[in-house]
Amino acid sequence: MPSLDDNHTGARIKEQRRIARLTQRDLARIIPYSYSLLNQVECGARAATPDFVAAVASALRIDVTALTGQPYVTELQQDRLSALVRPIRESLDLYDLGVDPGLATRPAAQLVSEAEGLCQTVRATHLREAAVRLPGLIAEITSAAWKTPTTELWRAVASTYRTAHDIAVKLGYFDLGSVALDRLAWAADRASDASLAAVRQYMRALVYFREGEYTIGQRLIRAGHGLLQGEKPTRETIAVIGQLHLGATVIAARARDQHSVDSHLAEARVCAARVGDASDVHWLSFGPTNVKLHCMSAAVEMRHYDDAIGQARALRLPTGLATSRRAHFLIERARSEMETGRTAAALATLVDARRAAPEQTRYHPGARETISGLVRMARSTPDTLGHMASWIGL
Repeated sequence: MPSLDDNHTGARIKEQRRIARLTQRDLARIIPYSYSLLNQVECGARAATPDFVAAVASALRIDVTALTGQPYVTELQQDRLSALVRPIRESLDLYDLGVDPGLATRPAAQLVSEAEGLCQTVRATHLREAAVRLPGLIAEITSAAWKTPTTELWRAVASTYRTAHDIAVKLGYFDLGSVALDRLAWAADRASDASLAAVRQYMRALVYFREGEYTIGQRLIRAGHGLLQGEKPTRETIAVIGQLHLGATVIAARARDQHSVDSHLAEARVCAARVGDASDVHWLSFGPTNVKLHCMSAAVEMRHYDDAIGQARALRLPTGLATSRRAHFLIERARSEMETGRTAAALATLVDARRAAPEQTRYHPGARETISGLVRMARSTPDTLGHMASWIGL
C-alpha cells in the first residue's frame, strides 16, 4: 500500500508554519478552519482542499505553490515536459524587439488559423503538442504583427499568449502564466480589443482566487466589466460578460458569500440565454452548460458536497464540450465524492479524468490531493488506487 512521505501538502504546511514561528493554534486562529482540521491535514490524516491551502497561503503570505509543491518537477522530467517550458519563457521575453529580419513569416491568414488551432489543442489537453509548437509560432506571428500591424494579427498574438498562460498554469508554472497575461494585455492594447482586455482581467482574477485573495479577485472582475461598458452588445461581448460573472461566482463561493453567488449565476444565465453555446468565443467554453458547471463548482467551493454530487449526476455533458472542461468537472466531482465517503466512486471518477485528459489530471493539484486522500482513507489499497498513486509520484 502506498504511504505518505514528508513531501505531502500537509507536511509543507507544517514546515511553512514553523518558519513563520506560529503554533498550530496560532495559525488556526488566523484561518477560518479549526485547529482539529489543521492538525489532521498536517499529519496527513485529511486531504488539504484548495480553499484550505489558499487560506493558509494567504495567512502565511506565501504563494500557494510553496504548499502544493508545484511545479511537480520529477513528474515533468519523467514526461519530458520540463524542457519545453524554457523555450516558451524565452519566446515571451522577445515581444518588444520588433521585426525579426532573419525570420520568414507565412501569410496572416495561415498564422491566425494556427493560433486558433493551438487554442483548440490545449482545450483537447494535448499539452506536449501545444508546448512544442508554441514558441516558434509566437516568434513568427509577433514578427508578422510588427511588420504589418493589423487588428487581426495582434488578436492572434494575444491568442498565443493566452495559450502560453494556459500551458504554464496547467503544468504548475504560475509565475510564467502571469508573464503571459501581461503580454496578453500588451497585445490586446495594440489590437484595441476591449473583449480581450476583459478576458485578461478574468484570468487575472482566477490567479488571485487560487491564492485566496478574494477581494482583489472581485475587483478584477469589476474591472473586466468596466472595460466592456459602452461596447456594442455583440455575441462576443455578451459571452465575455457572462464568463466574468462565472468567475465572480466561484470567487464569491470561496468567500462564502451565497448572495453574490446567486446574483452572479443569475446574470450569467441571462447572458447564456442570449448567446446559447458560445464556447468558441475566446475559448472560454461559455454557454448554458458552463453555467451549470459553475453552479456545481460553487457548491464544491462552499463545501456543499452532497449538493454538488446531485448536480453532477443530473448533468448531461454535450459531446462537444472541451476535454479540459470535462476533466475539470470530473476532478471536482471526485473531490466531492471523497469528502462524502464515496471512495470507490471517487476513484472511478478520477480514472475517468485520467482517461480523458492524462496530462491535465496528473498535474492538477486537486486530483493529486484527492488521490492522496483516498490513500489515507483506504484500509487496503485496490490495485487501481495503487497505480494512480504511483502515477502521481506518491
